[in-house]
Order: sequence, then C-alpha cells, then structure tokens
Amino acid sequence: MTDSPWEPPLAGTEVEHLVGALDRLRATFRWKADDLDAAGLATRVGASTLTLGGLLKHLAACEDFMFTTKLRGEPVGAPWDALGWDGMGSWEFTFDATEPPEQLYALWDGAVERSRARLDAALADGGLDQLAHLAWSDGRRVSLRRCVCDLIEEYGRHTGHADLLREAVDGRVGEDPPAGWQPRS
Repeated sequence: MTDSPWEPPLAGTEVEHLVGALDRLRATFRWKADDLDAAGLATRVGASTLTLGGLLKHLAACEDFMFTTKLRGEPVGAPWDALGWDGMGSWEFTFDATEPPEQLYALWDGAVERSRARLDAALADGGLDQLAHLAWSDGRRVSLRRCVCDLIEEYGRHTGHADLLREAVDGRVGEDPPAGWQPRS
C-alpha cells in the first residue's frame, strides 16, 4: 500500500513497478500542466518555443502512437486523423493560445485513458515479453517492455520541461502532486 494513488509500489512485480512509474510521471506531468488558461498554457521560457500546451498535445500523441501504431501496427485514428496529425514532424508540439484549454486537457486525458486500456489488454494477452509491431530496419522487433520504458523516458524528459514552464507561469514547484490532488481542468 502506498500513500498516494500515483506512488509506485514499494515491493511489487516488474509490471507493477513499470506501470507505477509511468502513472507517477503521468500524474506529476498532469499536475504541472493542470488548471491553466490559454495564456498559461502558451507561456514560454527564454528562447524556447516549448509550452505546457504543446507538451500536453505531444504527450497525448505519444500515448496513442505508442500503444496503437508501435505496439499494434494500427493507424492512430481518432481524434488525431481529424486534427491533421500523421505521426510525423513536430506539429503536436505547437499550441496556439486560441485553442480552448478544456479541449486540450480532454485530448490528453482521453489519450491516457485509451493508452491504459490498450496496455492492460496487451499485458493480459502476452505480458511484457511479447513483441510489438515496431521493427528496426534489420527486422528485429521491440518488446512491450521496451515500449513501456520508452514512454516512461518520454514523460521523464518532458516532466522536467514542465517543471520549468509551470514555475514560470505561477511559481508552482514540487516533485509530486499534493495528497488528494485531482485534475481540475
């Protein structure tokens, strides 16, 4: 038992630790990006064009791309096809302050919900050792374990960015959400 729902187990299985680490990063990232208006989501630091809004969109795309295209070999589909994203380039890093924040939060929340369901189904179907659709040019395929670790790495990198961006918006700092925190947006 842990003190908060996003804390990984103290002594669990490999799956529990990997999924727990991913969920902790998801919660920390969502807390860093939570409850902002369009101006807050569009705030930049220094010369960088990176914003919390862009990171929300990017990580939402990563969630769907990882457990749809990379794992199963399927197109990402809705809602991405209607938004014009094809999985290439850096479109998903962009955020325009005219975009409604509630739609952006719903995009990320929906992607995480779909991702959790796809990961749970894949774990039930073949565990971490199963091979994903994604293959290197020599034909070697990655495992589901590698996909989960890659998503953990992606969140780790961008949660660090979110720390700096959120502090610039309103001074929010901290490693984890406070006890009892729930997304407000």
